[in-house]
Amino acid sequence: MSGGAGGPSCLETNDWICGEYLRTRSQELVDATVQHIGITAVSVAIGLLIAFPLALAARRWRGAAGPVLGLTTVLYTVPSLAMFALLTPVFGVSASVVVTGLVLYSLTILVRNILAGLTAVPAEVREAARGMGYGPARLLYEVELPLALPALVAGLRIATVSTVAMTTIGSVVGYGGLGNLIASGMEGFFKAEVLTASVLCVLLALLADLLLMGLQRLLTPWTRAQARAKARARRGVRVAKAVG
Repeated sequence: MSGGAGGPSCLETNDWICGEYLRTRSQELVDATVQHIGITAVSVAIGLLIAFPLALAARRWRGAAGPVLGLTTVLYTVPSLAMFALLTPVFGVSASVVVTGLVLYSLTILVRNILAGLTAVPAEVREAARGMGYGPARLLYEVELPLALPALVAGLRIATVSTVAMTTIGSVVGYGGLGNLIASGMEGFFKAEVLTASVLCVLLALLADLLLMGLQRLLTPWTRAQARAKARARRGVRVAKAVG
């Protein structure tokens, strides 16, 4: 914190918590946060657009499941610094390097969760829909996807939170959002910069997870009804045992 009247400021004493830092570097913090959010959002969105058809292909053709899951798993094992180094000759030193790397990392989580959600749809539900005249596209978008949403959103939450964290590694090419501030702060041991950027990164991850959790609850109201029904059933069993 800032010192008393005539005393050294918190910037001069290099305190971890420093209101003066927030006041004097507010625009820098805003710019880094906006970049962080933008890179994360674009990476997850592109990852979802690629993961969805890959999951459909893996479900449709059994021979494709092994290669698709295997390739995405292998990509996830590549260290982030090595991944960005491999992509830099292709995209140059740009945000595209970071976005492409994060997209590749997100595929492992997204493909597996989408595939798990689709394969968990009961066969009798599919047969009933086909019996009602549902074609493949209508069956997918009106029956299977709604039932697969809990698994899909769960994967999206994990992918988003991990992408928020991994975006910081983009500081190696100058496009790491809050990671740029963490890196520069560590280099000069600027305590307020390191702590503030780190806290903002954690808050972004928590906020993104809460927003996606709310989206899941909004899109799947039947899951709450099922949970309430199960809770009532459990209470009924306990009451019956107590009476018996």
